[in-house]
Amino acid sequence: MAGVAMASATTWTPCRRWGWTAVSFGFHRGLSALFAWKPHRAPRWLPACRQKTSLSFLSRPDLPNLAYKRLKGKSPGIIFIPGFLSTMNGTKALAIEDFCRSLGHAYIRFDYTGVGNSDGNLQESTVGKWRKDVLSVIDDLAVGPQILVGSSLGGWLMLHAAIARPEKVVALIGVATAADGLVTQFQQLPVEMKKDIEMKGMWTFPSKYNEEEDYQIPYHFIKEAEHHCLLHSPIPVNCPIRLLHGMKDDVIPWHTSMQVANRVISRDVDVILRKHSDHRMKEKADIHLLLCTIDDLIDTLSTVVI
Repeated sequence: MAGVAMASATTWTPCRRWGWTAVSFGFHRGLSALFAWKPHRAPRWLPACRQKTSLSFLSRPDLPNLAYKRLKGKSPGIIFIPGFLSTMNGTKALAIEDFCRSLGHAYIRFDYTGVGNSDGNLQESTVGKWRKDVLSVIDDLAVGPQILVGSSLGGWLMLHAAIARPEKVVALIGVATAADGLVTQFQQLPVEMKKDIEMKGMWTFPSKYNEEEDYQIPYHFIKEAEHHCLLHSPIPVNCPIRLLHGMKDDVIPWHTSMQVANRVISRDVDVILRKHSDHRMKEKADIHLLLCTIDDLIDTLSTVVI
């Protein structure tokens, strides 16, 4: 059974690599876990000292080139998988890069086909094609074991990557994991609306975060995504999994992370809920929680021969 914990901005304490001890959640502690406050040593993560990382492109036969940025370093490496229509330059992606640079760990962030600096036509993109993008990054760029950090739709894709590459994916961190998200949302629409979308070939709805733009999702994108749904059966992922979710998320309900936790076969699964966080989870305290979670997993994996 997955462990569940709730944290608020006023109770989360800095993790040990910044001078404090991070809290550990899980089925082995459950709600009895306490937040430790133990001075240790000076912080080593200094985001103000960010250095530019050069943009590179992964060439793939018969597939669009992928734009990426990479830090070389220690194992396990970290790979950030963006959300729907998000790029590698988001707040979470850059914060993780600073963190990995400070610790000397390898890190990769990238843009999906048709998004950001990557080649390809966005209108022809599908969940299946973006799944291939993630696997290309793991196969052709990543060296050694990897921790995948998936944001929103990226959390859905990280599960697929862990299923496909169990020998290389050693842990997962989902941020507002949107497993089956677009398909579930479409299926919940009234029958007449679904028929109208099918006839027009396009699903249009307002963006939660940009009042001047609407999302326009081709009907074929939804139908293709149905082939990649995971929540209808056990998910064969057996590595450590940490699922972070905001309870104010009005895009992907936090219950989705609970469903993922119940479906994966792994027993090392923690669900951490933030009472006042939204879908993006990009506030300072949210980022802090994310980096503490990465830090804790790196320490956990360091006890295993990699």
